[in-house]
Amino acid sequence: MASFLVPLVLLVLALFLVISVIKIVPQGREFTVERFGRYTRTLKPGISILTPFVETIGRRVNMMEQVLDVPQQEVITKDNVSVKVDAIVFIQVMDAAQAAYKVDNLMYAITQLAQTNLRTVVGSMELDEVLSQRDQINTRLLSTIDHATGPWGVKIARIEIKDLTPPADITNAMARQMKAERERRAVITEAEGEKQAAIARAEGQKQSAILQAEGRKEAAFRDSEAREREAEAEAKATAFVSEAISKGDVNAINYFIAQKYVEAFGELARSPNAKTVIVPADFAGLTGTVAGVAELVKTLGGSSAVAPTPPIPRTNTPTGGAKRV
Repeated sequence: MASFLVPLVLLVLALFLVISVIKIVPQGREFTVERFGRYTRTLKPGISILTPFVETIGRRVNMMEQVLDVPQQEVITKDNVSVKVDAIVFIQVMDAAQAAYKVDNLMYAITQLAQTNLRTVVGSMELDEVLSQRDQINTRLLSTIDHATGPWGVKIARIEIKDLTPPADITNAMARQMKAERERRAVITEAEGEKQAAIARAEGQKQSAILQAEGRKEAAFRDSEAREREAEAEAKATAFVSEAISKGDVNAINYFIAQKYVEAFGELARSPNAKTVIVPADFAGLTGTVAGVAELVKTLGGSSAVAPTPPIPRTNTPTGGAKRV
C-alpha cells in the first residue's frame, strides 16, 4: 500500500508543478510576473513557462477597450444654474505593469478623475454654452483626463456626455424662449416677403410708367409731325392764295372768310347742349361767299370763262336779327 501511495504523491506534485510553471495567457489579456513579490516581466498572449517556486503571476490585466460609466452628479454652471450631468469614458490599458502597479483600483481612480474634471469644465461655462457646446466639453475632458492617466499606462479613447438635465423651471423658460424666437423669425420672414412683394410691385409700376411715357413720347412725336405737315400744307395754300390776291383776285379772300365762317357755324351746330340753331339773318352773304369760293376754284382750275353767280335775294329780316330753323 505504501509503495502505491508514493508514486501517486509524486504524480500529484509533478502535475501541480506543471500547472504552476506553464501559463497560457488568453488574447486580450496580459499577466505580470513577480519574483519573490517583485515585478520582473509581463507575459503576452500565448504559452509561457515560469521558474518553479520562484516566479508567480502578479496581476491579470485586461488590455481591451473598456467602457466606464461616470455616475450622474449635480454641477453648478457659471451663471449659477444647477444641472445634472453624467458621462461615459472609453479607456484602454496600454502598459499592463503601469496599470497594475502605478495606481490602486484603476477603474475607481478614473471614475473619480472624470467626475472632478466634469465639474470643473461644466462649472466654467454658462448654461447656454453647456447645452450647445457638448463637443467642446468632450474635447476638454478628453485632453485633461488623458493627460492625467498617461502615467498609469491608460489611454482615454474618447469621453461623451451621456445626459445633461437642467431644472424644470429652466426647461420651461427655455421652451418659451424658443417659441418666442420662432415667432420672431416668422415675423421677420413675413416682413421680408412683403418687402420683396412691394419691391416687385414698384418695379412693375416703374416699367409701366416708362412704357406709358414712351407711348406718350411716340404719340407726341407723331402729332408734332402731323401738325408740321398740316402747317406746311396750310403755308403752301396761304402762299398760293396770297399770290392770287396779289394778282387782283379777291375771291381768294372770300375763300378764307367762308372757310372760317363755315367751321364756326359747324361747331355751333355740333354742340350737344344746343337745342336751337340760330341762323344769321345775313345768311345770303354766306351764300355769296360760297359763290366766290366757286369762282376761286374755277380760276385755280384754269377755266377761261367764269359764269356769273345769280344773286340770292335777301330776306326782309332787320339787320342784326336772326331767324329760327
